[in-house]
Amino acid sequence: MEKIGAIAALAALAQETRLDIFRLLIQAGPEGLPAGQIGERLVLPAATLSFHLNQLKQSGLITCRRDGRSLIYAAAYGTMNDLLGFLTENCCQGDPAACGIRAFAG
Repeated sequence: MEKIGAIAALAALAQETRLDIFRLLIQAGPEGLPAGQIGERLVLPAATLSFHLNQLKQSGLITCRRDGRSLIYAAAYGTMNDLLGFLTENCCQGDPAACGIRAFAG
């Protein structure tokens, strides 16, 4: 992951509602959740939810697919792992295991 991508991802996650949405989608797994369920679970109005989902999508942290009339959102695990790898790649002089950090494959 490049520095610019890491900054965009971290900026997207630096907002409480977006962090909550992302964590919910991580818990949901690769099948994701319909937008309506995300809004219900987090008690978010549709316009607010749409804004935050768009921000996360633009950062590359989530994906969206259409299933009939529903939009299904899912965490982009590859991007998440790339971000974690970027943040830890130089940890402990290039040996993240030395300080107990698992290596993340992008």
